[in-house]
Amino acid sequence: MRTVPAADFQRHFGHYQDEALKEPLAITRNGRERLVVLSADEYHRLKRRDREVLGLDDFTTTDLEAIRHAEPPPEAAAFDDECR
Repeated sequence: MRTVPAADFQRHFGHYQDEALKEPLAITRNGRERLVVLSADEYHRLKRRDREVLGLDDFTTTDLEAIRHAEPPPEAAAFDDECR
């Protein structure tokens, strides 16, 4: 991700607006990233990936039973060392 100082971003807003359509831009202030500017399409794509968090009350008894009896696929064994 390309970084741009805030003062430069303000002076050349139109240019960086076009650049943000190609790739996200990190806007820095005093050398630290403060903001990221990205296209509306990219923002909407990321928002679609948000997940809804459910509580136990949101699950039916059938759902909970299915979870209790679920078995991981054999290829998941490759990640067993991460759980120790």
